[in-house]
Amino acid sequence: MTDTPDAIGALLGAGPRRAVPLPDPAQRRRLRTEYGLTKTETAKALGVSPSTFSAYESGQREPQGEARTAYARLLEGIAAQLTPEHALEEPAASEPFTAPEQPTAPAVPMLDQNPDGSLAMAPPRPCVQCGQPSVYRAQGMPMHLGGFCRPAAVRAAPQQLAPADPAAGPAASVAPVAAPRRAAPATGPVAVPHRAGSPRPVASSRARKASVKKASAASAGPADWEAAAAARFPAGPLAVLDVAPSGKALVAYLADGTPAATAPARRTLTDVVEWALEVKLGSPRLHRHGKDGDALVVLTDVALAELGLPPMGRDEKKEFVQRLGQLPKAHKAVKQIEKAGWQLTQRGLGPWARIYRTPEDGKRQCVQLCIPAWGALASGGWQIPDDLDASGLARLLGTYATRVLTPRGSTAVSGLELVTALRPPTKAVRTEAGWTSGPVEGSRPRDAFDPAPPEVPDIHPLAHDREAGGELVTEAWDWHRPLTDQEQAAPYAVGLDINMAFLAAAGRLTLPLSGPVHELNPVFDPKTPGSWLVDLSHVETDPLLPSPFTADGSRPTCPAWYSTVKVAYASELGARPQPLEGWLRYEHGPYLDPWHKHLRAAYLETMAALGVPLTLADTDPVAFLDAMANLKATGDPAELAVLHAIKQTAKGTIGKMRERPRGHGYKMGERWAALERPTWDPLMRALVIDTATVNLHRKLRKMAADTGLHAFAVLSDCAVFAAPGPGALDILTRPDGTLTTALRLGVSPGMVKFEGSRPMAEIAELLADDANPARHIKTGGVVSADE
Repeated sequence: MTDTPDAIGALLGAGPRRAVPLPDPAQRRRLRTEYGLTKTETAKALGVSPSTFSAYESGQREPQGEARTAYARLLEGIAAQLTPEHALEEPAASEPFTAPEQPTAPAVPMLDQNPDGSLAMAPPRPCVQCGQPSVYRAQGMPMHLGGFCRPAAVRAAPQQLAPADPAAGPAASVAPVAAPRRAAPATGPVAVPHRAGSPRPVASSRARKASVKKASAASAGPADWEAAAAARFPAGPLAVLDVAPSGKALVAYLADGTPAATAPARRTLTDVVEWALEVKLGSPRLHRHGKDGDALVVLTDVALAELGLPPMGRDEKKEFVQRLGQLPKAHKAVKQIEKAGWQLTQRGLGPWARIYRTPEDGKRQCVQLCIPAWGALASGGWQIPDDLDASGLARLLGTYATRVLTPRGSTAVSGLELVTALRPPTKAVRTEAGWTSGPVEGSRPRDAFDPAPPEVPDIHPLAHDREAGGELVTEAWDWHRPLTDQEQAAPYAVGLDINMAFLAAAGRLTLPLSGPVHELNPVFDPKTPGSWLVDLSHVETDPLLPSPFTADGSRPTCPAWYSTVKVAYASELGARPQPLEGWLRYEHGPYLDPWHKHLRAAYLETMAALGVPLTLADTDPVAFLDAMANLKATGDPAELAVLHAIKQTAKGTIGKMRERPRGHGYKMGERWAALERPTWDPLMRALVIDTATVNLHRKLRKMAADTGLHAFAVLSDCAVFAAPGPGALDILTRPDGTLTTALRLGVSPGMVKFEGSRPMAEIAELLADDANPARHIKTGGVVSADE
């Protein structure tokens, strides 16, 4: 790999090249994002793929040779530009900048290591460069990873980032770079092409505040536990095992699609497991009190055969039968695993198998297998391109693992695992008697608790004695109404879809952290999550819009059970609710907020990789609509598959909170396995869905006030309007020519995109057949695959 001077020069400007030590992963990302570079353009300048650069930046793979020199030069130059912004004292204009006097540090900070290669650690002492406590040592002196430190009272000068040539003088201590790119100040509204007036400003105050908050959080740098966790897995989160082109050996492709330096020497499952642990596959924990992610090894079809495992078939004694879900326990591969001292979980050797050994000295030894030939990636939210080779599959799954989580099964299972990874239930607590397990603030307890009787599905044991109509019914809207005369005269119907509506609803949403408490005639408190028996039939809403209180959009006729979100919205609409009963949770908090932030970042990064950056709709609405229309035709198939998986992860996680029994052996009235999960809570699902519904109803009301247009059909997060033209701008433009902010175009979760349009005559036929036009607005008479 070679450095491309023109490309690097475009980012930094011409200047001398010097090798410098790389900062830790979080600092690498901070420097890039604060400087204003995207991953795609940085990767292009370095001459590597975006996935390889992601591995460089996350620390999953370290660049070598000239690629390392180029990357180090870029980071050093950026740091030189950004560091003066954070210095406490500005040097006089006429005097060269002199760094505060510091204890002598190693010229090239290499952290001390133990004989086994792990980083040596000691009691925290002030770092010789920044003064903040560090458990790491470089030549016996306290220092942070890579010599790059978190902000402190005194910050290192630019010259301290790397040794300078004493003969070159102060000006030569860093390579000259171009000024950081900043967003141009908004000089006025941006005009919508072919329309009078102008839409909203380039960047909203909310977006500016969010970017400032994000930059501030990034500047804090990594905590020592984060850096140490990342250092434990130099090989990355996963590998795809294939047979080499020669056919004489196995080859392993890592998360960036490149071949690993080694592969299992022998062709048995136990060798594969031991190899994965030996090369240190795995992923760092996402919370300081969480657990590191287990290694994942994906077996291609040819590798499966080389390891002596059968394909999918019907012979229950010799082959994998999908109905049974696992290989027969008498199969020789299962026997080999047991003979070598390894164990399988109760799921056995199936499409997503876990092979583990009893922990020794507190060290977890576990490897997960993914077997596509047995249907592991054929469904469950995965949409893998058919022509993908082993290297491409590794890059696809590695991208998902880097942005979201190492796959643990279906996308829904992975999403639920992500919730727990970001909100672990317990942590180690020191007491007078020693260490014990204690709760983590903001998390749900480790032991599951039952929800309230109104919240459970009919098959739950708690629902046996429930009266008719005594269930909390929460589903997304499926509603349509007859057209008005004015709507019937319109030539088109246009549908708009809310991006990641459920994910957007989960941010900062107050959710239960404890079991329900039953109360009679409670005083309604909008801050207490729960279920309320209340009569909302008297609440007046716009008759041209669906009622926000029912799934079919009809007006309530009698008292019913509602979540806190809907009762609070009734209060917002002017009602004074007087609940008859309540099942309330007095311990609560924004439980899903870290999950929301993590998945949102993954979604936005993937959209940016597909050519739809966050600010595109603000700066050029037409370009945004064009980019979204061409997404599937021009986008990288692997990135599109990752995008689909992220969407399914968000949707599936919410569905898992009310998962019903699976399998043929279930008997009505029995408990099922999902009930024992701490995250099985129908009220959490109800609160998220109801929040998405209320958010959309609030936007539809504002849309009617802004543009005079009422939705006449809604399906979940898609709303359909009568329009004078076939495009999104035909309904989003106010009478004065500016764009409405009621339904705001954009890629961010909670904003809208164009879903599709149909001639009004076709819509009238659907309505005559009592079909919901929102279900067919994208594909006509055919139901969309997304549905």
